[in-house]
Amino acid sequence: MENGFHWLDTLVVVAYFVGITGYGMWLMRKVKNSDGYFRGSRKFNKWVMMAQGFGAGTHAENFVAQTGASFQLGFASIWYQWKNMVITPFYWLIAPWYRRSEKTTVGEIVEERYGRAMGTFYSVFAILFFIFAQGAMLKGAGKVIAVATSNAISPDGVIIGMTVAFIIYSFFGGMVSSAYATLIQSLMIIVLSFMLIPLGLGEVGGFAGMREILPNNFFDLFSAETGIGAFTVLMLAINGVVGITAQPHMVSMCATGATERAGRVGMTYGSFTKRAVTIGWALTGLIVATLVIKNGQKLDDPEMAFGYATQVLLSPGLLGLMVASILAANMSSASNFMVNTGALFTQNFYKGLINKNPNDKQLLWVGRISSLLLTLLGVIFAFYVDSVLHAFLFIETIAAFMGIMIFGGILWKRANRYGAIAGVASAYILYYILNYLNTGVVEIVYKWEPEPFAWAMLAGFSMLILVSLITKVEDSKRIDKFFDNMLRLSDEDRMKNGKKPLAAELGHDLLLLDLPTWFTAERWKGFTKRYREDWTGFLYSWLFVGVLLLLAWAVLQIQ
Repeated sequence: MENGFHWLDTLVVVAYFVGITGYGMWLMRKVKNSDGYFRGSRKFNKWVMMAQGFGAGTHAENFVAQTGASFQLGFASIWYQWKNMVITPFYWLIAPWYRRSEKTTVGEIVEERYGRAMGTFYSVFAILFFIFAQGAMLKGAGKVIAVATSNAISPDGVIIGMTVAFIIYSFFGGMVSSAYATLIQSLMIIVLSFMLIPLGLGEVGGFAGMREILPNNFFDLFSAETGIGAFTVLMLAINGVVGITAQPHMVSMCATGATERAGRVGMTYGSFTKRAVTIGWALTGLIVATLVIKNGQKLDDPEMAFGYATQVLLSPGLLGLMVASILAANMSSASNFMVNTGALFTQNFYKGLINKNPNDKQLLWVGRISSLLLTLLGVIFAFYVDSVLHAFLFIETIAAFMGIMIFGGILWKRANRYGAIAGVASAYILYYILNYLNTGVVEIVYKWEPEPFAWAMLAGFSMLILVSLITKVEDSKRIDKFFDNMLRLSDEDRMKNGKKPLAAELGHDLLLLDLPTWFTAERWKGFTKRYREDWTGFLYSWLFVGVLLLLAWAVLQIQ
């Protein structure tokens, strides 16, 4: 085992590639048309939706960064990953937006809300988002696996292997193959998150052994040393809840379920699953910190902690399982992004600008071919990107500012395209001006600081409101249709006067919809009944937040 990678490890990795590719190809028989390819015909159950919510949002850099942070700063650094904990309950309220739109892509939603030009503007952003995100994820997995295997597998080799596998099953099976493969891969990510812990605890003498070596503050749930105060958490929460609405894969995450509740459960509790496994990542960092001190060693880079743990703790076969799980963490996201990229190009460019009356077969094959070609651009980006962290920070910052027009456009019916573009542009420009004034350096990606972000978001939403009020309103027929969809339950097939039933009649009205109407008496009539699904699910979500906090606290009390 001179290269640190035993033949058993190779066997496990090969078995994973063959198994997941074969499974994805087997599922392609379920794809009968373009809707099946892009949205899985909206038939996924809550477990598949949870897997998408968890798997598509979990990448290699998440556990590597968290393990490194807790290695350096202690368990309280979990708030770097838990920064979105406080907004997760809002996913329950947001998820129905995408299913009720009856659209295939977020670009189509923007087009219906603000017009063709804005839909095209968003779609260009979304395709670039997917290209950059895929490239960054592929490079991230390549770096992690190279370290974990003592460079027995090169980063470029990992990129090529992953790409070939997920392209094969995603090209033919679309969202169906992607979603069900993600269900398997999500289980592997959970294994990855906890498999190092029992082995590590055995090496360091359990929690008692860690407490003898590490400072006491390493076992705090909250610590000022992390640099995350109340204001920072608030700004990160705003960043998260506004930015998530502009994520281009939100339709696949929220609107491909068999019911609205399946989408709500999937998005909300899939995200909670990620919050839960983060406890495992943070605990692994404490174990590595103890191991390094105990062994008289030193890590030059805290983010080497996860790779160090795999080298020291895992025996042949288990290392292969770890590598396969890291691959799963990225392939689950990459395959989802690939299908969504094809959907965006097909629905917003091909159908909207090139061929306005395509048949379904043309849509299906344009989707497949465009998803392949655009994904290859992501692969090219992966070969050239140096900083994975900077790449992710770049696309997340752009998404947060883009979310101003989507989040604001649903919360306020009067918002128009002029206000939307003014809000996005002003937030982006002010953010970079403030960062330049603070640092004196011109950069594409600055270190995220709460103050510049707060002023940028305030300016963005202020401009959205101001410019919308002083410019002409959007076409009333289009806007009325958009908001009428939001008022109707998408689960129902029965129609009345050509429309689905009002959600309020069945307890499914939306709390986060045109907020100014909350100042009217009509909005408060029958509140508990008409909003039953929203407020009960929202409260249960907050209870789950409490359970996770209690679980983390309980782990830290172990002696």
